[in-house]
Amino acid sequence: MNRALALLLAFAPSLLAQSTTRDEALAAMRKAAQFYAGPVSPHGGYHFAYAEDLSYGRSEQSEGLGRIENQRDGTPRVAMAFLEAYAATKDPLYLNAAKRAAHALVQGQLCSGGFDYIVEFDPALRKKYPYRTEHNCASPSTPKQPPTTLDDNVTQACLRVLLRVDKLLNFADKSIHEAALFGLDALVKAQYANGAWPQRYSEFPDPAQHQPKKASYPASWSRDWPGEIYKGHYTFNDNTMIDNMDCLLEAGRVYNEPRYTAAAMKGASFILNAQMPEPQPAWAQQYDANMHPAWARVFEAPLRHRRRIPKHHRNAHGLLPRNRKARIPRRHLTRPPLARSKRPAPRRQPLRSPPPHQARRTRPRPLL
Repeated sequence: MNRALALLLAFAPSLLAQSTTRDEALAAMRKAAQFYAGPVSPHGGYHFAYAEDLSYGRSEQSEGLGRIENQRDGTPRVAMAFLEAYAATKDPLYLNAAKRAAHALVQGQLCSGGFDYIVEFDPALRKKYPYRTEHNCASPSTPKQPPTTLDDNVTQACLRVLLRVDKLLNFADKSIHEAALFGLDALVKAQYANGAWPQRYSEFPDPAQHQPKKASYPASWSRDWPGEIYKGHYTFNDNTMIDNMDCLLEAGRVYNEPRYTAAAMKGASFILNAQMPEPQPAWAQQYDANMHPAWARVFEAPLRHRRRIPKHHRNAHGLLPRNRKARIPRRHLTRPPLARSKRPAPRRQPLRSPPPHQARRTRPRPLL
């Protein structure tokens, strides 16, 4: 649903140039925007999908109408679509909808400066999250988890929504302006001295550590998965480095702040240092502190080889799932990889509210 709206609004300039479709395009855009900004989003943000009666919504990381999703296919994508529509039409309806989404993101900004996958709006549950709007971030009693995530363009996309809305509002909305600058400054502080970034963080690195060095191959490769210890690795996976640099380059232009541009250029220096020597002069998904290609999740090895996978991380066929978003361990990996299945793909079913005994699941199954 979010992608359909984004596609319509992306073609808005060309549609508006054709007089025969101008009125239809404007009417369709307004109708969709009013629907999204109204009944779909009680808090201003969005899930990936909703039940037909809007009584239930879910995304990759959360579900329920008391939460919104910060991954780009959720709140950031819809907010960007509103901004594209405003650029094409100058209709304040779209700017107001984007502003409302930006305020929803402000409510989810963490004390570490960035964003988690979700924003919780239940007043009782919000106290368990390190939200800037809920806590004194300098207090030792403030929760430390969840951390800021740079995975899947979460923090970067949220910051770009904030800074673009901030610019269109002439930097006059205090809460949006402060949140944008706080997040951008935190992104700069989270950068390692060598120019890389971790996948996630809750504390800032020591500037004296992680000095620049060239990537190299280790003397030997471990064939055993070391566990989930990769959150602090220097991360290219899921476009982390490029999303960070793109965000900071745009911020440098919007705020005329050379520190943001310099941090992006520092990231470019890391990319050069991370290029592997012969015989594979390319790049790994992530690197450890020694600038060696490193393991991440159990199916993300530092190089292509036959891995020793713990038995309890295999499915019934002794194979890893081919779902790249799978999280290990998972108790329901009982089917062979989809590519090996000869059964026809199931038909897509409409999303419906779950039975009461399933309503509090925190990890929804992917949509079919």
